[in-house]
Amino acid sequence: MGKIFVFDAAKCNGCHCCQVACKDEHCDMAWPPYAQAQPDTGQFWMKVSEKVRGQVPKVCVSYSVHGCMHCSNAPCMAVAKDNAVYRRDDGLVIIDPEKAVGQKQIVEACPYEAVFWNEELSLPQKCTGCAHLLDDGWSIPRCVEACPTEALRFGAREDFADELADAVVLDAKPGTGPDPDLNADLNPEPNFYYLNLPKRFIGGEVYDQEADEVLIGAQITLSKDGEIVGVTESDDFGDFWFKQIEPALYTVSLEMEGYMTRSKEADVTEEDLNIGSIALYETLD
Repeated sequence: MGKIFVFDAAKCNGCHCCQVACKDEHCDMAWPPYAQAQPDTGQFWMKVSEKVRGQVPKVCVSYSVHGCMHCSNAPCMAVAKDNAVYRRDDGLVIIDPEKAVGQKQIVEACPYEAVFWNEELSLPQKCTGCAHLLDDGWSIPRCVEACPTEALRFGAREDFADELADAVVLDAKPGTGPDPDLNADLNPEPNFYYLNLPKRFIGGEVYDQEADEVLIGAQITLSKDGEIVGVTESDDFGDFWFKQIEPALYTVSLEMEGYMTRSKEADVTEEDLNIGSIALYETLD
């Protein structure tokens, strides 16, 4: 079976080592018969993206990587003329740098925007999976070799069998060229898998209104449609978090002995939420 990429978002610290390693390997360096040199600017065959989530002071930054998906049913292969795009026995999809000259439709067909147009060379270009290194005895591409946390990995599909059940692939987008419906009904079958992609979080703080002090150990219950989704306690700073929850409308209930229970709605259908500071009031004896 072919090789695949696996990215674990929970392990990525945003160091950009994979992105830099790709540039180091391919900028100003051609690797025939797999690729002409990658331009210094304008192309990222492996790119790290970051997203700031939540609102101050409850903020998280999540990272992801993006490159060629080396699809089993690759749209770029379908539109290429003269076998200008082909798949190797190990599953890597390669754009032939000689046959592909002038074939801009290869760029437009990619549903992941992972193929770039080199205006100077009139050539579509993308990640090769460092095929030249694999042919020279390497077991992994440079981007994977450079990852210090093993967030990005590469290998035989069967080596990841236990993890793929929990993995997801990115949704394909329509083509970017003149025909917007080019990939509308296409299942590209990407071979780049993602683990632990961020979902939503709710964060907040609980405090005593009269004493103007945070409350430690308050029980915080998260529920949806009357069913409990999670339970946590406020920490030494009065903070609480619910992470990796599905986008939805929730109810956050706060309880502590000697205080009146309080509830607030938390809508994270569109974005993560800092629910803010919530005051609890002592019960009257």
